[in-house]
Parts: sequence; structure tokens; C-alpha cells
Amino acid sequence: MSDIIKQLEALAGKQRKFLNKGGLCVGLVLTKTAQEKGLPLGHDSLRTEEGGQVAGLGKAAVQNILTAYGITKVLAEEGGRTSRGSLGLMEAYVTALNSLHAQTKEALDLEAVMEWWIGKVRLHFASEGPKFNFDTGKSVAANVANIFEQAADIQKNSGGANFVGAMLQHLVGAKLDIVLGTGTASHHGFSVADHSTARQADFEVSGVAIHVTTHPSEALIRKVSKNLQAGLKPVIVTLADGVEGAAYLLKNTEWKDRIDVIDATQFLTANVYERSLFKAGECKATLTAILTRYNEIVAACETDPVLQIRF
Repeated sequence: MSDIIKQLEALAGKQRKFLNKGGLCVGLVLTKTAQEKGLPLGHDSLRTEEGGQVAGLGKAAVQNILTAYGITKVLAEEGGRTSRGSLGLMEAYVTALNSLHAQTKEALDLEAVMEWWIGKVRLHFASEGPKFNFDTGKSVAANVANIFEQAADIQKNSGGANFVGAMLQHLVGAKLDIVLGTGTASHHGFSVADHSTARQADFEVSGVAIHVTTHPSEALIRKVSKNLQAGLKPVIVTLADGVEGAAYLLKNTEWKDRIDVIDATQFLTANVYERSLFKAGECKATLTAILTRYNEIVAACETDPVLQIRF
């Protein structure tokens, strides 16, 4: 770890508000200002004319920086402009930057500083799992789809991890537990490969092999064909785009009429209506029960807290 990063970590450790939304906005905008104007910076020049806010701080300025790094999620609606303590954070950060500048023989690597802040933003987004807020004005399917949309946003802004795939697997597992009773289906961590556990699919229940995936592949189709040879009834549960993809892969095969492919949103929605006995007023409670069971499975099988759904 470079001396610059060590000092930035020490600053954030000393003033934890730097890792809140408002503090992150301050760090991003002031680093951009330092890149444009150079160091050292003067505290007074970074105050608005009224003196009550940090100059240049706002949603547009923050989002422009994030967009340049491929992050589209909104960090803060006010961009930290109205956050209490922003002026104090500004003064502390500018003092730290000026000190680093004075200590460095060559020009301070402000791009490395910006990358550090971007990394903290990604961690901030990754620490916030999808939030469930049942909207009675929308369909059950739209409420379910919203959870996947939030997971997709987290995945897009957090770099690499397949949050959507993991969520999809465990939501299907939660539904199976609600329908069949806990203990009938076996649950595994998303990263645990089928071959390492001698599993024929993500879930195997009474002769049915259930494969859960966001993107059906030729490798999956080969695995599904082995299910048929083993006397199992294969089912692929995937997202809407995946249904089309699976249909394309199966189109000219001998298995096209022997494999069920189900849209995950509809798979869950149908269960909500059935378990609610088609009583509209019971749908929220039924979906909440599935999501609660989902959280229990995630707590037992996964280590990443971002997969937990917040109520």
C-alpha cells in the first residue's frame, strides 16, 4: 500500500463521515477540483459566497465523476451539498491533500487518489442490498422484477460479482422451501459448482432437476441433456432474456420439447398468488414470507451481506 493510500485510509479512519454519502461526495468533488486547479488549494476559495456550503458540490458534479468510472447509480440526491459537516470535511481533506502535496517530491498522483475514492463509493453501494417496499399500485410481477433490477444495479456498480445470479438461485430455493417445507431442497452457496458436490442441478426434488441461471449456455443444455438420460425431468428457471436465449439454444435439438424453461419472475409471481389463494390483500405478506426465507438461506450459505434484502 502506497504512502498516499495509507494516509487517506488514516484520514477516513479518523473521520468516519468521509465514508458516508456526503463525505464521499466531498472527496470526489474536491479531488476533481485539485486535478483541475492544482495543489495546494485554499480553504476560503472552496466556500460558496455565502460561506455556508462547499463550492461546486452537488448531484450533477458528483454524478459526472462517477459516470466517467462507469458508475450510474446516484450516490446522493443533493450531492452532499446540504449534508451537515461538509465544510468541516472539506477543510480536513484539503489540509490532508496540501500536506501530501508538500511531502511529495514529484506531483501528487491525484488519479490514484480519485481511484481510492471511487473504490470507497463501490464499497458503499455494495454494502446496501436491495430494498423491498411492496407497491400496491403495481403488479406482483413488477414488485418482484424491481428486486432483480436493484440487484442488477448493485452488480453493475460493484465490479464482477454475479449478485443477480446468486439472488435468483436463493429466491428459487426460498420458494421451494415455502412450498415443500424447509429441508426438502438442499441449499448451497452460489459459487459452489455442481460438479464439486455431485449435484445434477441447483435443486433436485422428486425426480425434477431445477437449473437456475441468468444466461442459459450450451454447457447448461448439455448438462440438462444428461438429466434426461438419467431419467430426471429438467426445468430451467431464468430471467426473461434468458427464456429467449434458452429457446434459441434448444430450437434445433432433440430436447426442445422435453425441457421446461420458465421465466423466474412469473415462477415467483404465480406462487405468490397461489399461496395467497388469489386474495390481493394477502400478496404482500406471502411475498414477504418468501423474501424472509430467502434472507435466512443467504445468511446460512453466503458471506456477502449485499445479498440480504432490506425491509
